[in-house]
Amino acid sequence: MSSYECMLLDIKNHVATVAINRPGVMNALNWQAYAELEQIFRDLQNDPEVRCIILTGSGRAFCSGDDVKEIMLKIGSSEGGSNRLKEVRPGTTPAARAILDCDRPLIAAVNGAAVGWGMDLSLMADFRIASDKAKFGELFVKRGLVADVGGMVRLPKLVGPQKAAELLFTGDIITAEQAYDIGMLLEVVPHDDLMTAADNLAARITSNPPLAVRHLKEGLRRSFSR
Repeated sequence: MSSYECMLLDIKNHVATVAINRPGVMNALNWQAYAELEQIFRDLQNDPEVRCIILTGSGRAFCSGDDVKEIMLKIGSSEGGSNRLKEVRPGTTPAARAILDCDRPLIAAVNGAAVGWGMDLSLMADFRIASDKAKFGELFVKRGLVADVGGMVRLPKLVGPQKAAELLFTGDIITAEQAYDIGMLLEVVPHDDLMTAADNLAARITSNPPLAVRHLKEGLRRSFSR
């Protein structure tokens, strides 16, 4: 496994728990964090011991999207990804591609704010379990930007095109309870019970034959993408 500066990784009982670890900026992602998120999912994909992945955030946020201050300072530099902010149809980011290509079941344990790319990141998971303190928002429109594959493709398939359009076009923030009501979440739990709920679901999944689970995920991915 690689070493990471912006991520925490713990692997136990065939479950990899990944935590975005930039709590000082609400786990906003800079170029380094995007690169590490891509690499960590490629590493986990190549680890035969990993049968399920839990993704969460350190501190009080899940992920607040782009670290706009740092990213905007480097627009036009040689660091990858900056051109994406200028494009109307920017395509899938490398980090998103690595997450979507990973054939292990992915549980997003949403512990707090999941906004902008953070909301899209949660939508890339197979399951979303949220703390009752979580909030969600597709804030791209507020910055004159567009969503990634999470908002543009997966959100309308979960909540319907009309509700997705409302969230995307307005940038409104919704609570965990509202997200559950529109079909985004598997469940909402008290904040202190979040990781226990995610661990319990992961244990139920990993108790089954791993190759069967991986093939089932691939079948669902193919049907979901059509």
